[in-house]
Amino acid sequence: MIKTHAAVAAAFALTLAAGAAHADTTKTAMEKCYGVALAGHNDCKAGAGTSCAGTSKTNYQGDAWKLVKAGTCTAIKTPKGFGSLTPKA
Repeated sequence: MIKTHAAVAAAFALTLAAGAAHADTTKTAMEKCYGVALAGHNDCKAGAGTSCAGTSKTNYQGDAWKLVKAGTCTAIKTPKGFGSLTPKA
């Protein structure tokens, strides 16, 4: 009976370890992308006079950022141009 419990515990531990390893490899890398957020939908700081998420005042505000999948920012086209990895004037 003790051997059975040990085998079950070992199998359970291996399952948890495999699940944790899988979880780490499935996380999507993200980056800040400036100039792509709609008004009030930025993820955090949007320039002077603002504090954090949801405080941008205009669509595609150049100093407001949104988290996007890494490597996609500069390909996002808006009516004001493409997304930027740095704040836009």
